[in-house]
Amino acid sequence: MAKKVDEPRVNNEIRAKEVLLIDDKGVKLGVVPLSEALDIAAERELDLVEVAPQASPPVCRILDYGKYKYQLQKKEKDARKKSKSQTVKEMKMRPKIDQHDYEFKTKAIRNFLAAGHRVKVAVFFRGREMAFLDKGREVLERVIRDCEDVGKVEMEPRMEGRYMRAMLAPLPQSQKNKKKEPSKASNKEPSKANNDEGNVENNK
Repeated sequence: MAKKVDEPRVNNEIRAKEVLLIDDKGVKLGVVPLSEALDIAAERELDLVEVAPQASPPVCRILDYGKYKYQLQKKEKDARKKSKSQTVKEMKMRPKIDQHDYEFKTKAIRNFLAAGHRVKVAVFFRGREMAFLDKGREVLERVIRDCEDVGKVEMEPRMEGRYMRAMLAPLPQSQKNKKKEPSKASNKEPSKANNDEGNVENNK
């Protein structure tokens, strides 16, 4: 069975005569003969793993290969899990949606965005409602405003058949925190103004 190109070579699979050796503590030991590198790894009861075969000379590390492979698999699994977890949710509304229904659905949209999902918000028009597209646009723009602290517009409202749709994407964590933090300058100004007023009163 053919070996994967990106699979690291271990111990007797390494073909180079000399390698740049990094030990199990992360210390660079310099360029040494392969035989010496294998001896050092054996003394420490660890493996010699070629981590950069394209380098000249190739870079090898002394480590526990079983543990190293497990960590690689865990990273790949986490990456797959993360990519699958971000799904597109859809929330449907009506042009004449009542307040209670609007608040309930907007809360659900905010929860989806906070969980890292993209959300497609759709307003459906029946029959003569197609003459009042502005009502649907108002609903979508209201949703966008009410979710701006947790989501950003990925697709502006546009018509698709009898639906007017907009796409919202979750904000990066750094932007969420920035929106939550009040401006320090704005907080200080009122107190300064109040102090000035107090001083005027005292002077009187």
